[in-house]
Amino acid sequence: MALSFFKSGARPRCPNWVRSVSNVTGTTHSLPIYMNLPVTEGSPTDANPSLRMLIFGKPCAGKGTLASKLTDKYDIHSISTGDLLRQHILQRTDIGKEAEEIVASGGLLPDELMLDLVAQKLDTLRNKNWILDGFPRTQRQGRLLDNYLKHRNLPLSLVVNVDIRDDVILNWMANRWVHIPSGRVYSTSYKPPKVSGYDDVTGEPLTKRPDDTPEIYFRRLDHYYAQTSPLLYYYASRSPHATRLVNLDGDVDLLWPTLDSVVRKFFPTVRERAMQARARLPGQMQVRSLL
Repeated sequence: MALSFFKSGARPRCPNWVRSVSNVTGTTHSLPIYMNLPVTEGSPTDANPSLRMLIFGKPCAGKGTLASKLTDKYDIHSISTGDLLRQHILQRTDIGKEAEEIVASGGLLPDELMLDLVAQKLDTLRNKNWILDGFPRTQRQGRLLDNYLKHRNLPLSLVVNVDIRDDVILNWMANRWVHIPSGRVYSTSYKPPKVSGYDDVTGEPLTKRPDDTPEIYFRRLDHYYAQTSPLLYYYASRSPHATRLVNLDGDVDLLWPTLDSVVRKFFPTVRERAMQARARLPGQMQVRSLL
């Protein structure tokens, strides 16, 4: 694989678009040239840095799966801004009440409010390993987060971009079926249910997600490129060695093993969780498949 350091009921019936996914065309994009610029393997300058990580990727590219694998295997905290926001709203905190009023009026949450939301959580995780999901999404948010971390001498240590071809993602979507009440996800190609068309736990019918269509995917893709390309450019254009930048592309079966090797090589102080360590036999390397 290419690793660059910046570089219901019965059997489910496939929608019509699933059977002709290879003929689907949409807006084509490519990441800017800076994504392929080599970066030396020297820094970050800290000899034993904690993992403070952002992960980006196209819609449905599997970044959530990769982040879950990391937090399952290693002692890494996963921070979801969506979960944090819901928690603050339920607890009626100052941030939660302000956010609830803005959302109820149809407004967008200010960048500074989102930073406050994230900062309160990060302040409890000093010198811990973490992955931040859902923030930043824009270049301005990236600068705000950088300033916050800089003042605490806790800079980002890893930014990962998961760059999967559109046709591969569309095929993943075509094969994906979900149990909506629980959120369990199945795939006819790599993780089929025990009984075709039914959830393994409840036996209830599986359905397609309403947004699993090429039209919606390409709309989301346009939005992703409009927001994320400038943000990736921001991280790539900062002073050399400020943050390790990794672009994952190529063979999808190697995404997880490659990311796993990056963590083990450059963040050797990140410990495996006890269950993972016990499960591994002496001298045996266990690599679970990505999908």
